[in-house]
Amino acid sequence: QVQLVESGGGLVQPGGSLRLSCTASGRFFSINGMGWYRQAPGKQRELVAAITHRGSTNYADSVKGRFTISGDNAKNTVYLQMNSLKPEDTAVYYCSYSTIYWGQGTQVTVSS
Repeated sequence: QVQLVESGGGLVQPGGSLRLSCTASGRFFSINGMGWYRQAPGKQRELVAAITHRGSTNYADSVKGRFTISGDNAKNTVYLQMNSLKPEDTAVYYCSYSTIYWGQGTQVTVSS
């Protein structure tokens, strides 16, 4: 089993920044395979950014140039730095490991 705990969500004004963190525990070996997803009300859950099992990164087109995923294997933690936030980024953000294990989610609200 792998446990994932997210933190760092909150309310921010348009144009602002937030950094989300996700720390893994349990039978966890590497930050490769970890990703961030989000789900807005009435919409399907979508990929935001991920670190592939080969160590490369993928981003949704809507966040390219604004969001950055990174990680620290020593801390079993992956981060999502979100800059230039827009109201349409409002959603519950989930951390996942290999899309098998999921965190509880953290709310991000972008509003003035």
